[in-house]
Amino acid sequence: MTQTITSQRPFEANRDAESPNRNLTPITTELDDTDRLVVGGCRLSDLAERYGTPLYVLDEATVRATCRAYRQALEKHYAGPSLPIYASKANSSLVMSSLAASEGLGLDAVSAGELLTALRGGMPGERMVLHGNNKSDEELLLAYANKVTIVVDNQHDLDRLAELVPAGAEPARLMLRFTPGIECHTHEYIRTGHLDSKFGFDPDQVEPVLRSLVGQPWAQLTGLHAHIGSQIFELEPHRDLAAVMADKLKLARDLGHPVSDLNVGGGLGIRYVESDDPPSIEQWIQVVAEAVTTACQERGLELPRLMCEPGRSLVATAGVTLYSVGSRKTIPNVRTYVAIDGGMSDNPRPITYQSLYTCCLADRPLAKSDESVNLVGKHCESGDVLLKDLPLPTTESGDIVTVFATGAYNASMSSNYNRIPRPAAVLVHDGAAELVQKREQPDDLLRYDVLPERFNALR
Repeated sequence: MTQTITSQRPFEANRDAESPNRNLTPITTELDDTDRLVVGGCRLSDLAERYGTPLYVLDEATVRATCRAYRQALEKHYAGPSLPIYASKANSSLVMSSLAASEGLGLDAVSAGELLTALRGGMPGERMVLHGNNKSDEELLLAYANKVTIVVDNQHDLDRLAELVPAGAEPARLMLRFTPGIECHTHEYIRTGHLDSKFGFDPDQVEPVLRSLVGQPWAQLTGLHAHIGSQIFELEPHRDLAAVMADKLKLARDLGHPVSDLNVGGGLGIRYVESDDPPSIEQWIQVVAEAVTTACQERGLELPRLMCEPGRSLVATAGVTLYSVGSRKTIPNVRTYVAIDGGMSDNPRPITYQSLYTCCLADRPLAKSDESVNLVGKHCESGDVLLKDLPLPTTESGDIVTVFATGAYNASMSSNYNRIPRPAAVLVHDGAAELVQKREQPDDLLRYDVLPERFNALR
C-alpha cells in the first residue's frame, strides 16, 4: 500500500527523537494536511478501511531505531564485547525475528514455538538463548540441535540435559540463572528478581550447582543470568545487580568454568502515559555498563560479554492498535460507555495488570475532549475496560480509535476469548503497509475442535 500525503508535520505530542523508548508514539507519527494521523507514511484510517479492525500496526523505523539505540549505547559505554538480545515474548513473529536479526541483535525464546519462529525468521541459533522454568524435552532438544544457549533455571533442566545430550557429542551451551534477591517497585506479577520467585536457582544453590557441573562432558557453562523485573523506571537496582552477578562470575571462573557471558536481563520501562518517566535506553545502558565494569575491576575480572534482554522497551512504542467505535451507552449522571470492536482478547493487559494507555481518534487527533467515557471492549466481561474515565471528543459509530504503545504484550498475549478471532497485523514503512499477520476468521477457530463420532448420531 503506497500513499502520497503532503504537508506532513510531527504529531504534536511530548516526544524525544533521540530516546525512542520515551515516546508516546512511533517516531514516524505525523499529521497529514487535513490533520489526520499518519504512521510510517500511512494514514491510519486508510489502513483501518483496507485491513479492517481491530488492527495491529507496527512501525519498522521505530523498531530499527530502538535496536540501534541498544547496540550503539553498549558500544559507547562498555569496553568489552556486548550483545543485546530481543526478548521475543514481547512480540513473537517472523517479522520481528527478522528485524532483530538484521540489526545484529540476538533473541531469547521461552518455548518451541518462539524458537521455531525466530529460527525461521532468520535469527542464528548461536545468537539465541532459551529461557523457561519448566522446559520440555522437545524444547531442550530443539535448542541443543540449533546451538541455542540454554538458560538452566533449576535442577530439572540439568537432570534432563544430562540424559538428553548424547555421549561423546558436543556439550550443551549453558547459562545459569539465579535470583539475585533484589526488589523493584513494579507490579507483583512481573517481579522476578526477589527470592520468592518461580524463576532461577536461589543464591545459596549457585555454588553447589557450579561445583556439580565441573568436569561434566555434556555441559559447557558459558554464562550467568539474572533478571529483576519488568517495566522498571529505577536505576539503582541495576547497580546492585552488577555487584551480585560479579561475585558469582568470580566464583564460576575460580572453579574453572569458561564463563564469558553476563546476562543482566531486561526490564526497562516505557512511557505509556504522560506521567510515566522512564530512563532513556542510553541512560539505562550507561548505568548497567558502568556498574558491571566497576564490579569486575574491583574483583580483578576480565570483562565478560555484556548481554541484556530488552523486550517491551524495544517494541512497545513501535506499535499502535486501531479499533472501530460501535455502540454507546449513557447512564445519566453516572457514566458513558463507548464500545470498540476489540478489547481484552487483543489487549489483556488492562484487565490483568490494570495497565494504562494513551489514545486518540485517528482522524481527529487534535480535537478537544468534550466528554469523559469508559472505552470498553465487546467481550462478555464487565471488566473488559480498555481505558477508564478517558477524555475524548464525542464519538460516532465508525470512528477509528488509535491506542498507542501496544507493540509489546498485546499480540503475544492475545486470545480467542468468546471465540473472537485475533486481529491482523501490518508493518508500515515509507508509505507502504505490508501484511505480517493474517486476520483469523471464525472458521479458523474450529480447526482443532474434534466432535466424537457418537455425537453425530444425535444431530
